[in-house]
Amino acid sequence: MTDDGSPFTPHTAAETASMLDAVGADSEEALFDIPEPVRFDGAYGIDARSERRVRTDVGATLDRNADLVELLGRGTYDHYVPSAVDHLADRSEFLTSYTQYQPEVAQGFLQALFEYQSMLVELTGLPVANCSMYDAATALGEAATLADRVRDTSGTRVLVPELLREGRRGVLENYVAGTDLTVESYPTADANADVEALAERVDDEVVMVYAENPTVRGTIEERLGDIGAIADDHDALFVLGTDAVALSLLEEPASVGADVVVGDAGALGTGSAYGFGSGLFACREAFLRQVPGRLVGAGEDAAGRRAYTLTLQTREQHIRRERATSNICSNQAWVALRTAMHAALLGPDGLVEVANDCVRLADETADRLDDVVGMRAPVHDRHHFREFVAHTDQPAAAVADDLLAEGYAVHVVGEHELQVCVTETTEPELDGFVEAVAEVAR
Repeated sequence: MTDDGSPFTPHTAAETASMLDAVGADSEEALFDIPEPVRFDGAYGIDARSERRVRTDVGATLDRNADLVELLGRGTYDHYVPSAVDHLADRSEFLTSYTQYQPEVAQGFLQALFEYQSMLVELTGLPVANCSMYDAATALGEAATLADRVRDTSGTRVLVPELLREGRRGVLENYVAGTDLTVESYPTADANADVEALAERVDDEVVMVYAENPTVRGTIEERLGDIGAIADDHDALFVLGTDAVALSLLEEPASVGADVVVGDAGALGTGSAYGFGSGLFACREAFLRQVPGRLVGAGEDAAGRRAYTLTLQTREQHIRRERATSNICSNQAWVALRTAMHAALLGPDGLVEVANDCVRLADETADRLDDVVGMRAPVHDRHHFREFVAHTDQPAAAVADDLLAEGYAVHVVGEHELQVCVTETTEPELDGFVEAVAEVAR
């Protein structure tokens, strides 16, 4: 309790005065330069309203939003989330739970996270999975710094596909900025890795080779085993980027030599609002002590009952301090919980069914657009998952603007290229979309 009786004020009045004296400031306010127009004047200026009036006003505001069919992907995907996920995840013991430091009072949440980890282990074939990262980009950054720690030689090169999303590469480069690591690109051919060119670029100075399946353009990477072998020949870590839905259908990462799997777990359980999601991270057992974030483990209590606890926490705030392997201080536990619930509700067969729909819908929609005058789809002669690139005779930006006016949003990825993403949630809108493309693309 502080001098003013508040349990929330972080310092006593004497401590605050001492710190201000040390920095030569007269008051806490003097430490900040807040422009007058944005200073809080003690009143919010919001009239009190009843719940009914608030709901009416908010509804009227939301009704002004554009009613768009979003055929957008490139890392953020919209799958139908069963209502049971919302109802279960909204239980107060999940919503109000902080990190589960006290296992004796957090058994339910810890078990849910243990099940989440177990699902990722089964999907990836790798024996260790943590209970989530912030997102796919931070998971990739953590994989790079892990590679730097575990590799015996002094190499500093990290190789990524030239088509890697700008935002994901930016996070990776921020992660390695405090190390000797450098991020370099390797070529792609028809949206997949140019394996021969990659082999020429990999030497003993490479610490990590990163590939994605599906790729950012929705193509299925066909030579993952070869990429893994190239990395292994030079003692580099092979890191594979993917997502929870794709893992149910595509090659098991462990079978193609992946040392670490990163990506988006939030493709299940969250929908696509504002890019909300969580990062997955799984690896080989040799890297157990290097895993960022937290691991939930199972054991027995004093009475011999099965019990769950946080068995590994590598963040710097704990006793590891300067020996910490990661600065990840929290995780997306509640989002991971939703992912586990969604996967459990689908079951193995249901998850594969969703993944098969991602292949079927991409193939069927590309075929339909290919029949449209002024369009050619898909651009890449590959198998696709969820999304594909289509060529437009007209400038792609103009076609996308016209489609936006018709209520459909797609990505512009080139002067004459659009990228289209389709899942089960947008399947009912595809007839109208194809008709709109036929109107604006000619």
